[in-house]
Amino acid sequence: MTTPSFSYLALGDSYTIGEGVPLYESFPYQTVQLLRKAGKPFAAPEILARTGWTTDELAAAMADSKFLPPYDFVSLLIGVNNQYRGRDHEEYGRQFEELLQQAIRLATPRSHPSPTHSPFSTPPPHPSSTPPGPASPPVFVLSIPDWSVTPFAQTHLPDAKGRDRISVSREIDTFNATAEEITRRYQVAFINITDHTRSECRYLPEAPADGLHPSGIEYGFWATQLAERIATAITTAQ
Repeated sequence: MTTPSFSYLALGDSYTIGEGVPLYESFPYQTVQLLRKAGKPFAAPEILARTGWTTDELAAAMADSKFLPPYDFVSLLIGVNNQYRGRDHEEYGRQFEELLQQAIRLATPRSHPSPTHSPFSTPPPHPSSTPPGPASPPVFVLSIPDWSVTPFAQTHLPDAKGRDRISVSREIDTFNATAEEITRRYQVAFINITDHTRSECRYLPEAPADGLHPSGIEYGFWATQLAERIATAITTAQ
């Protein structure tokens, strides 16, 4: 008898599709590869992401997509293009929360109450970047990487808005703080990958030619963080 495979949906933008690297080096595919090596049967990840997408553009794409829920696990990494375009972090927060609600709904069995109608109101006791507890939705939010440390930033900052590398980094911190506060309110695991991206060596020498997106090695670090938390969630549920 064949063991059923776990399903995994990855929502996001260029960081989720692995812009500039082969598909198998994207973090969703590396996550599945790691979990398979650990003896966890996983189907290939389903990915809904595109380079340049903001929160509202991802939401529009989701509205036009046909999903097959419930997914065993869902990841969400979105917001860098909101920040890059100079969008307001409060607007981002409202749209991010709607996306998070949709992600939770896609990971919730039909027999369970919809989290959209009964959101959690109390932050979880565990700190950031820890796996969710048994009652937590099987959804994982990854923080926005800091592109201000990339070779691309060296030649494109200051930008037309007068933002330099320091101000971009601070804006990313603000967006991440907004996302983390909302994420914790819904008892969803928030994985901080931003600190690890704040080193130029993470982008060289094998980074894509655009000088903006990380290498497969960096995506591998993100995948390791996510795979560990998914594996823990599977073990906790057994």
